[in-house]
Amino acid sequence: MDLSFLFTMHEGLPRQGPGSNECTRKAFSMLKDLPERPEILDIGCGSGMQTIELARICPDCHITAVDIHQPYLDDLARKAAAAGVGDRITTVRASMDDLPFEDASFDVLWAESSIFIVGFEEGLLSWKRLLRPGGSLCLTEAVWFTDRPSPEAVAFWNDCYPAIKQATETAAIAENAGYEVFATFRLPGSVWWDNYYMPLQKRLPDLKKEAAGNPDAEAHVAFSEREIEVYREHGSEYGYAFFVLRRR
Repeated sequence: MDLSFLFTMHEGLPRQGPGSNECTRKAFSMLKDLPERPEILDIGCGSGMQTIELARICPDCHITAVDIHQPYLDDLARKAAAAGVGDRITTVRASMDDLPFEDASFDVLWAESSIFIVGFEEGLLSWKRLLRPGGSLCLTEAVWFTDRPSPEAVAFWNDCYPAIKQATETAAIAENAGYEVFATFRLPGSVWWDNYYMPLQKRLPDLKKEAAGNPDAEAHVAFSEREIEVYREHGSEYGYAFFVLRRR
């Protein structure tokens, strides 16, 4: 399936996945023993709401922000300049499964709503080389909030990300991959609506017109409509959790 329209659908949105500045700040506050001038790699940064927030709360850091879609990076660069933090953020167009950086280049890896693209375990293992000894990986991952999800929720996740697990199982995978699970917390339901679903939902009528006659584009719009409706009905059964990990 052609993914180009999927990227277009999310251009200009505040975020390309669930999250909030409050959750970014909370996760960052849980990091310990950072160097004076930490090097941070934001993997799958999208348009960079969390990137800019990190630059605000860590004024001595430098952030390398990576995404595969150049318009997201351009949007991030504009917003960072307007926020007065553009001089501490470098954008790099690259795929998260082929990151062009030397081993042990970063003190912190950050990945909000992005690791699912390469797979949770695969991301943990392949990105680990980028961390300096004792470095941290902060990420969000989809998890079940119940051990008895509804058939509708199960069917949806089987279609888009069958690897979703309970938070305890997810933490165990991180431990087995060579990380200490330093902290974890559940993201509130508002992170799905405020900066992600509601802005996307307002755009869907125009996107449907734009997608007409293009089967791949129509499929992306239909999936987004289904995703929003499933969350509206079953959002208490699943969501995102933040995991603050430390490389052993």
